[in-house]
Amino acid sequence: MTHSSRPSTEAILTALPALAPYARDAVVLCPERGEPDPRNSSIGGPLLWPSDEPWPECSLPDVDSPDGAPATAMVPVAQIFRRDAPGPWWPADFDLLQILWCPNEHWDPPAQQADISPVVEMRWRRAAEVTNRLTTPPSPSRYDEDGYLPQACTFTARHLTDFPYREELPADLRPQLEELVRATGDGSDVITRVAGWKLGGWPTWHLTYPAVFACGDCGTDLTLLFTMASDAETGVVVGRSGDLRIFTCPADHRHPFQVDLH
Repeated sequence: MTHSSRPSTEAILTALPALAPYARDAVVLCPERGEPDPRNSSIGGPLLWPSDEPWPECSLPDVDSPDGAPATAMVPVAQIFRRDAPGPWWPADFDLLQILWCPNEHWDPPAQQADISPVVEMRWRRAAEVTNRLTTPPSPSRYDEDGYLPQACTFTARHLTDFPYREELPADLRPQLEELVRATGDGSDVITRVAGWKLGGWPTWHLTYPAVFACGDCGTDLTLLFTMASDAETGVVVGRSGDLRIFTCPADHRHPFQVDLH
């Protein structure tokens, strides 16, 4: 996706100053097929994984294996180093985020996972602590080839300020936002919920009304951490060419995350 038609944050807030309290930092990851190194950020590339840490497996029932056997290795979805995508989503002292998923579609998975989707696993790390890297991670023993084996890509990080969908704003702001959207870009909405592979920002809600997820440990409203988008470059297709999103607790990164399909 190109964001060349999007006005600057300053221009957006000059036109509609009341949007300022709803601004969120975001980094859009623009993927390009490549051969990323384990010590670089990537989508679908090799992970900087400790040799003495078990590789995540999934033994949950899925559409092709009702008993979840044999357990299958998960596959890398994204690896992001803090240096490439700084922002408020990083817990203190961590500089590496790794996301994997089971390359199968699951119905009725555990509550924190999205239905009719891959099951997601996530790790926060300190890259310097990985002194002995796992060089040959296991391959999945069962997998759905249709969209759940991401192609290895490098990416260009595009930093921007994201704004919410109109339904997440007070009623008196919505007409003003709609007018700004109509007057901007190429006729589509380039102001709110910027699409694509994304760290932070606001989630898309084009199929349902906005939902709020509460942290299961402390009750704090979860915020969007990461969006895995359907696109041709990575070969990922989730749902009906939608997004799989990870929401996390802003109070404590150790609290359970929530995955949502949209």
